[in-house]
Amino acid sequence: MKTTVIALTMLGVMGAGAAVAGGRATDIDYLRASRCKGLAMGMGSTDTASLDQWLKAEGRSRIPAVIDRADAERSRGQREAHNTNLKDKVSAELAGPCLAYLGAKDVAAR
Repeated sequence: MKTTVIALTMLGVMGAGAAVAGGRATDIDYLRASRCKGLAMGMGSTDTASLDQWLKAEGRSRIPAVIDRADAERSRGQREAHNTNLKDKVSAELAGPCLAYLGAKDVAAR
């Protein structure tokens, strides 16, 4: 019985590792990256070419509801970046969590 549980657990872990290694990011990663794109566009100071490429590639495998939510997150991020009261918050987010997405080469592994 223990051997079966251990074997099934190992298969599950190996499957999750294969998904990450295969470059498939979660929907949450996709939404966060979309928000970061909006923030960067709103600030007008960050190159988003690699992020655009990653979002395009990852967007092909997303359901329409996730794509719609990602568009909303990008728009919200862009609006927040234009809000002068939130400039410090937006700058901190771009310099912190968004750095992983703005590099965008291997987001799924982060």
